[in-house]
Amino acid sequence: MAGKNRSIDIGVCTFRRPELADTLRSLAAMEMPAGFDISVIVADNDDTPSAQALVTALSRELALPIRYRHAPARNISIARNACLDASAADFLAFLDDDETASARWLAELVATAEESGATAVLGPVRALYHPDAPAWMRRGDFHSTLPVWVRGEIRTGYTCNVLLCMGSDSLRGRRFSLARGQTGGEDTELFDQMVKAGGTIAFSQDAWVDEVVPRSRAAFDWLGRRRFRVGQTHGHLLGSSARGIGLVKHVGVAAAKAVYCFAAALPVVASPERRNRSVLRGIMHVGVVSGLVGIREIRLYGQSSPGEGGKRAA
Repeated sequence: MAGKNRSIDIGVCTFRRPELADTLRSLAAMEMPAGFDISVIVADNDDTPSAQALVTALSRELALPIRYRHAPARNISIARNACLDASAADFLAFLDDDETASARWLAELVATAEESGATAVLGPVRALYHPDAPAWMRRGDFHSTLPVWVRGEIRTGYTCNVLLCMGSDSLRGRRFSLARGQTGGEDTELFDQMVKAGGTIAFSQDAWVDEVVPRSRAAFDWLGRRRFRVGQTHGHLLGSSARGIGLVKHVGVAAAKAVYCFAAALPVVASPERRNRSVLRGIMHVGVVSGLVGIREIRLYGQSSPGEGGKRAA
């Protein structure tokens, strides 16, 4: 007698995005990993259940079980936690409502999870630019998302492409911070806590999802705000376990890195791609200083603008 299938839920948090239809259709078109029952949870973060009609229509159209949850309002952590609360599956995957899954996205994540035994498996997010995006931005690919390795390990993650092993002790009872639900960084904090509790993170390089970069984000000022907030989150997490001389040392190191990055932009000022990469790194380190000294994180999400939507990043 064949054993019972294991289960995977796919959580999609949404906020006023018609692109959600493309996301759900891409999930239904995937090659499903053998031996698993797959279903989708859509958590609608709008004040009113604005995505319910679309999800209901697609659940009739697609050969994939889809559950709708209304999780108001304008705080992405509420929606992410709604997915966690609604799922009793062995694994829970997350991707965003402006992304489309590649044919083997989930199969590749599962294969890496099985091989590595990791608590979380990250995949890459490939940015797709409009033709009118700045040339330096397209050449430098400033919006794609990949994990960061520190001395051969991945110590934090993101929720725009991840598979979580929900039976792991380091994830049990864990939830996303409501305080970071409009600033961003709620995923960074959760993964940081998970790793400190003994969890591990692996990377599945072939588990691609694609994201079309909206014109509102194809701008240096948006990238600058985003990098600054990423730095703030990192600074707050560093500062939470540092006091006295240790804290002063962290501030000094981050400030020195910022100065170095801004100085490194001068010799390459004629190359927009290289110059902007250095300046953005400098802005991130300024954000680290800001976080270390306790300045409140800037708010990037939860605004009424449809251009902001629900996109999250670590």
